[in-house]
Amino acid sequence: MAFIRTSGLPVSALLVVGMTTAANAALIDRGGGLIYDDDRNITWLANANYGAGSSFDDGFSNSDGLMTWQSAIDWAAQLSYFDNVRGATYTDWRLAATPPAPDNTCTIPQPAFGTGCTGSELGHMFKLELGGTVTDPLGPNPAPGPGPFTNLQGDGYWSGTSFDATNAYVVNFGFSGQQAADNKALGYYAWAVRDGDVSAVPAPGALWLLGTGVLCLAGRVRGRARS
Repeated sequence: MAFIRTSGLPVSALLVVGMTTAANAALIDRGGGLIYDDDRNITWLANANYGAGSSFDDGFSNSDGLMTWQSAIDWAAQLSYFDNVRGATYTDWRLAATPPAPDNTCTIPQPAFGTGCTGSELGHMFKLELGGTVTDPLGPNPAPGPGPFTNLQGDGYWSGTSFDATNAYVVNFGFSGQQAADNKALGYYAWAVRDGDVSAVPAPGALWLLGTGVLCLAGRVRGRARS
């Protein structure tokens, strides 16, 4: 379990940090409100309750972030998030995935229920990245947000994976359990994730330099052709 914060560092420091921590880093703060998990090659929103107050917030109030499963799915699917570090907008968000049962990391492998379920993306985050355990969960609700995250709730988070027509998987950050059969009409929290690493998206300045280099090269080629 490890994370590093890189936002605000000069380029030379970023290079040193990257070389010295790449072997053991798990959660990497990319800046712009985005946290990269290099174990799973996925990027999480740093704000673990970003959907609070949105039009999809249909929980006990319209500002608590609790959503039914379908509302959570729809919220993630329509989310457009601007990354002010790289000047890019990302629209390919989803809820965290749960692999098909059995999951032998769970106390009840079939149907992937109980504690210790690190096979799912949320379970992996809870136990392996943030160090949550049965006796030391990440509550109470709302938690200030351990590690590099903010607004992490000590309660259930929807997985994007259905259990059956009526129920879906939930990981509860308040008591560390993965629930395989929670009614989709209940209210839980939604946490957006996307595949890949945003550091693969060059900053606008880098794009400008690349374009300038291409134009200069093209000019030299034309000059040689004339001579």
